[in-house]
Amino acid sequence: MKNSPLALAVTILFSLAACQPPADKKTELAQLKKERDELSARISKLEVSMTEKDTSQAAKIPVVTVSPVSSNVFRNYVEIQGRIDADDNITLSPQMAGAVTKITVKVGDDVVMGQLLAEIDNKVILQGIAELQNGLDLANTMYEKQKNLWDQKIGTEVQYLSAKNQKEGLEKKLASLQQQLELSRIKSPINGTVDAVDLRMGQIAAPGMPGIRVVNFENLKVKGEVSEAFANKIKKGDAVDIIIPDTGDSIKGTIDFAAKVISSLNRTFTVQVNLDNKKQYHPNMIAIMKIVDYVNQKAIVVPMNTIQHAEEGDFVIVAINNKAHKQPVKTDHIYRGQAEIKDGLKDGDLVIMKGFQELNEGEAIKY
Repeated sequence: MKNSPLALAVTILFSLAACQPPADKKTELAQLKKERDELSARISKLEVSMTEKDTSQAAKIPVVTVSPVSSNVFRNYVEIQGRIDADDNITLSPQMAGAVTKITVKVGDDVVMGQLLAEIDNKVILQGIAELQNGLDLANTMYEKQKNLWDQKIGTEVQYLSAKNQKEGLEKKLASLQQQLELSRIKSPINGTVDAVDLRMGQIAAPGMPGIRVVNFENLKVKGEVSEAFANKIKKGDAVDIIIPDTGDSIKGTIDFAAKVISSLNRTFTVQVNLDNKKQYHPNMIAIMKIVDYVNQKAIVVPMNTIQHAEEGDFVIVAINNKAHKQPVKTDHIYRGQAEIKDGLKDGDLVIMKGFQELNEGEAIKY
């Protein structure tokens, strides 16, 4: 083992002292200790200086974060805002003016097709029907008598035709009044649930005003409008993820209907996804539709912010043998900050994810 600088210095000092004439030993010892301390300080300072230099040189090598790339499934989505709708979502309005005299349902009631929900004042119509019915009964009797006589060649044809015309005229008038009577009644055209009752007893109702809303919650679906730019990409059967923000639900489904006609008003077409009714939703709820318009089962994907741009093209910085190298790349689809690399990278390449901004080609790196 080599002697340390301190030990060597002490040896030299003792040798020199041995060659000198005898002196006061205390003075000599003090002098040696002083020289030893000065030499130790100089050695320590030199060691610190050398350590700082080594540390400074090491600090100049940038530390980066790398990640090996590998083939994974990449999906590109078209995101649109849709809404939950029901084909059987009907608001029934009065078909004639008059006071509301009867309401037979309340909110939340289940109803069936043809069930009476409310009625408008129809006393005058009922009286007219009763009067016509009496007249029709008499007209039928007269007609039957005249017909029997005419069949026996008794009486004139004019009498027979007059009785027949009288009967048929009254039948038509009665049918007309019965139609008016139906207009005074609000009936459910579907099976469903009463969702709103806007009529009140005694209220003067009129055609067009809100009356009673009936909804069939068994046939809910999500509808959305897609830009015509995707008309050739999105079709029936495409996968779609549906997110209901209000409930936090996420539903996977497929497009059940994609319209062929482009709206001239907003240049969009309608897509529709049927819900499975496992959970009850509400019509007009907002629904985010994420429609898959592209899938690559073996795609190389990197964060978009790792791709740099230059006149000669796009590139990423990769780590090869602890050095930074520019790797030209070609991108294709980009979705939510992730870029599909079509050319330039392969499985296992180490892409520098953090700390690449100031690197130069061939610069040493640590990770």
